[in-house]
Amino acid sequence: MGESLRTGEDGVARCGWVGDDAEYRRYHDEEWGRPLHGDRALFEKLSLEGFQAGLSWLTILRKRPRFREVFAGFDPAVVAAFGGDDVERLLGDTGIIRNRAKILATISNAAIVRDMHRGELDALMWSFAPAPSPRPRAFDEVPATTPASEALSRELRRRGFRFVGPTTMYALMQSAGMVDDHIEGCFLAV
Repeated sequence: MGESLRTGEDGVARCGWVGDDAEYRRYHDEEWGRPLHGDRALFEKLSLEGFQAGLSWLTILRKRPRFREVFAGFDPAVVAAFGGDDVERLLGDTGIIRNRAKILATISNAAIVRDMHRGELDALMWSFAPAPSPRPRAFDEVPATTPASEALSRELRRRGFRFVGPTTMYALMQSAGMVDDHIEGCFLAV
């Protein structure tokens, strides 16, 4: 997985996965690991993590503006109403990941979120946030899944969500600040 820490050209020590990419650096410094709340924001994160499965997060990050455009800002009510013409439109859009199963899952997941009470997705997801644990000192201490991500995945699947496996849910928990996996020595590891 590479080095655990990396000091950038700016002299700041960051988690090593950031590398030298400016967009990754901004994402790490301003978003990753910060508590994210709100049904719409979490639906977007859930959707993008699903699209990321099998790909680099940087690929998704670079395509995120276009994803936001074509998925109506990830408004669950609007996305849930997408039909066959929308699916074909999305499959033809080179600015996103053109995977039929992932597109259909996003539309289906949107319908589930639309039918939930306001704040229910937020409360549900955060109810699986584990108690803080010791900070990882190296990448090899960061798990791919945890009992909490496995439980969240099971509950979401029980409710009908798709592309919500335990590894994908752990990545979501990290990025949405439900767990803090900034490596010891990273300037954000406080």
